[in-house]
Amino acid sequence: MNQQTVVITGASAGIGRATARLFAERGANVVLLARGKAGLDATAADVEDRGGRALAVPTDMADPEQVEAAAVAAEEAFGPIDIWVNNAFTSVFAPFMEIEPAEYKRVTEVSYLGFVHGTRAALQRMIPRDAGVIVQVGSALGDRSIPLQSAYCGAKHAVNGFTSSVRTELMHQHSRVSITVVQMPAVNTPQFSWVLSRLPKSPQPVPPIYQPEVAARAVVHAADHPHRKQYYVGASTAATILANKLAPALLDRYLARTGYASQQTDDSGPDTRPANLWHPADEAPEHDFGAHGSFDGRSHSHSAEAALARRPGLVVAAVTGAAAVGLGAVIRRRRAR
Repeated sequence: MNQQTVVITGASAGIGRATARLFAERGANVVLLARGKAGLDATAADVEDRGGRALAVPTDMADPEQVEAAAVAAEEAFGPIDIWVNNAFTSVFAPFMEIEPAEYKRVTEVSYLGFVHGTRAALQRMIPRDAGVIVQVGSALGDRSIPLQSAYCGAKHAVNGFTSSVRTELMHQHSRVSITVVQMPAVNTPQFSWVLSRLPKSPQPVPPIYQPEVAARAVVHAADHPHRKQYYVGASTAATILANKLAPALLDRYLARTGYASQQTDDSGPDTRPANLWHPADEAPEHDFGAHGSFDGRSHSHSAEAALARRPGLVVAAVTGAAAVGLGAVIRRRRAR
């Protein structure tokens, strides 16, 4: 395990950075892909400080040639890639008609096609060896869209569809290469400090909010146990996906009424934040945002759903216990008759 080579895209901040730290603590070789040099350098230092070996490769995931070059560099430095984590994304917070076509294209190229390019680069190396794991960092918004994030929601829906198709192809080929998705809730990452926004107030994640370490633990677990199609992180993820299956029209009306206000803070000051749509927001050391965003005081450090996924025995025990209670109640009623 401590000789694993792991590639992480979007590794300069947020979930990617937190995930890199966890793999480093296992002594892995961690290859870091992102555009921002300051964030990459800081994440590489995190990896080295935690016992791993780091290789930072500045990469725009929208460019398949850059992605392929990064994969070549990874294997030249550390040998065969064991795990590839697709996490890079960008977005625009705005009503659909206020997003320019070029901006929409850019979000799609990074947040969807970036996953396609990363998956292709990984599979080109894993399939011939018949070994390897790809983890897609997904979102509850890949099942249930919300207002003001149409570009991001569309990309995450596309990632789900694309991944399911690739998964079934690998199954058809009886391949030992695995691909899985970790569906995330709202996470306290720096994206809300650098996303391009045309909202009247500063953007925020829709509560409940989770710390990036919660997401990172789920990614690492999925990499170790990749045979499930997907994992859910956070009660809100499970509830959102279930509600969308049971009452999608009702959820539409609810989000139409609440979705604008819930994604904005009370701060209506001028927006002077750097935006990372076209250029990295962390090009200089003073702009290294770290793993966390600005919502630490409102963020959860644990997820019951993710914890249960890591301990399937607890789920079995809970189900067995519930079944025993139900059976006991039936027996008592029959005896009472």
